[in-house]
Amino acid sequence: MAALAARGFTVAPFKVGPDFIDPGHHSRVTGRASRNLDGWMLSEAYNRQAFARHASGADIAVVEGVMGLFDGYDGRSEAGSTAQMAKWLDLPVVLVVGARSMARSAAALVQGFERFDAGLRFAGVLFNHLGSPRHLDYLKEATADHVRMPVLGGLMRDAAIAIPERHLGLVTREDHDLTDASRKTLTGMIESQLDLDALMDALPEVAPQAPPSTAGDPPPASSSPPVRIGVARDAAFCFYYPDNLELLEAAGAELVTFSPLSDRHLPERLAGIYFGGGYPELHARQLADNRSLRQEILGCSQRNMPIYGECGGFMYLCRQMGDTDGKDYPMTGCLPFATRMLDRLKALGYREVTQTRETVLGPAGQTMRGHEFHYSALSETEAPGGGAYRIADRAGAPRAAEGMVVNQTLGSYVHLHFGSCPRAAAHFVQACRRWTEGKNSQ
Repeated sequence: MAALAARGFTVAPFKVGPDFIDPGHHSRVTGRASRNLDGWMLSEAYNRQAFARHASGADIAVVEGVMGLFDGYDGRSEAGSTAQMAKWLDLPVVLVVGARSMARSAAALVQGFERFDAGLRFAGVLFNHLGSPRHLDYLKEATADHVRMPVLGGLMRDAAIAIPERHLGLVTREDHDLTDASRKTLTGMIESQLDLDALMDALPEVAPQAPPSTAGDPPPASSSPPVRIGVARDAAFCFYYPDNLELLEAAGAELVTFSPLSDRHLPERLAGIYFGGGYPELHARQLADNRSLRQEILGCSQRNMPIYGECGGFMYLCRQMGDTDGKDYPMTGCLPFATRMLDRLKALGYREVTQTRETVLGPAGQTMRGHEFHYSALSETEAPGGGAYRIADRAGAPRAAEGMVVNQTLGSYVHLHFGSCPRAAAHFVQACRRWTEGKNSQ
């Protein structure tokens, strides 16, 4: 993406799957918000419309896949896979193969991918983790008589350009932003080791056509004045789907960002607050030390202002956060629970949420989709016996109740994609509007 942008192309970035971290890096190098496409959280119609809308006006769209090409929910079908998304969007595939310590065997591997699904189109193969230019020569020789797709190049191993990882994956752009020098190095590697001209020649002209459906359209804009909703945004709270924010704006919100790490006071005239996920556990002391902001947020909750927090945002809305060393830090106290970081993964997977009661996101019976990925948990002695959410995993198996509510504050470990239920965004904005109107009438 960076190499294409350096050539002067306007690049529209996309990511298959629910991940937040890769899209952040995409946005950094392209200057455009990267959009998530997902075969389970979102309908086919929504994915197609989202791609059509956000690829419009760009010179090239690049969609990063998820896991292996054919890896989805299970071993029986393509559901949830990159292959499924490529067929939904009618896009060619660039196959990236890690070829460390491989030569002729790589031809068998690539041939298998090429033959596995006749419904896919391949623009070419790119080999990764190579030891030398001679290694690439071996791979080209091996594939010449056995593979139809062209070899587009090979990237050499270079530990100096690796992006560090931690418990939720790659380090985020907020904590590991590419310097101009490292970006130039990466771009130079792509230009010298990948035949970009051949790749561009292999790509078809795509005129994204949205299906005749409104599934991906935002809700109708409100004719009322916008309501100001604060969005926590810094290194501790950086996991937001751009679609979620835009659906809130389309429903009549004016979004105002603030930093729970550094801002001592909330923005003025707020009607609601949205706390996304991120890494509050890495900044627990700094969050705890910002007492004035914590007290303001608690006061807003006690005055029934609509507040929504998910995963890391939910942890911040709780009374206390504990780390793996046994240290506890005070949080906002909007929700009377304590959370603690574990040294093992607590939850990972897709979730379907059905509301058992009305919340700031919608009425009882409303269904939304999202995912969980976290190493923290509610302290066992304080885990509530119920919640506003009935939770099921992707296969429909029930999970522990979720969705903790106090006043008009709602918190959960589930990252929701409002594209699965745009009414949720509209309902939150309406709740904020009603709160403002009620406050002004007093």
